[in-house]
Amino acid sequence: MCHHALQGQKIKRVLDIGLALFALLLLCVPLLIVALLVKLTSKGPVLYWSDRVGKDNRLFSMPKFRSMQVNTPVVATHLLNDPQSVLTPVGDFIRKTSLDELPQLWSILKGDMSFVGPRPALFNQDDLVSLRTQYGVHTLLPGLTGWAQINGRDELPIPQKVQLDTEYLQMQSLSKDIYILWLTLFRVIKRQGIRH
Repeated sequence: MCHHALQGQKIKRVLDIGLALFALLLLCVPLLIVALLVKLTSKGPVLYWSDRVGKDNRLFSMPKFRSMQVNTPVVATHLLNDPQSVLTPVGDFIRKTSLDELPQLWSILKGDMSFVGPRPALFNQDDLVSLRTQYGVHTLLPGLTGWAQINGRDELPIPQKVQLDTEYLQMQSLSKDIYILWLTLFRVIKRQGIRH
């Protein structure tokens, strides 16, 4: 890896840590409220730890606020027969507002994730992992949001998702990351691209 790319990664890591700490301070009250809502409206733990594929295809545990009933099959949401039937009373709300993703700030602080990168695949999404590996996308830290996320999110078929991930791999920069973060904020506010 060239010196310029290595320096860029170090800067990105410092910014990830700083932004994650700032977000935790800013969002500590909403985080507490969501945690209480999840706990009070359904049986089971507040957090759901999901086995995900990280940088260089290493597995890591990624936390989310639990939006589904305990014992829901561990598959991508779009593969469930009736996702609405397994959601908790607050599950639909926290998924549509992306509040369920906030615990991933922990994964960013830990170094398993970045704010911007390809969304981490489930451990059993072999087709997605294989295609990402073929195009070198697996060398990136997965992100809380990414280029594919702001260009379709749940609506994208896997080949198109990987094509966008590959575009990000080739064009990644600090200015591009800032652009993606801004667009993510607007997509979340408008709730675009979320089917479940």
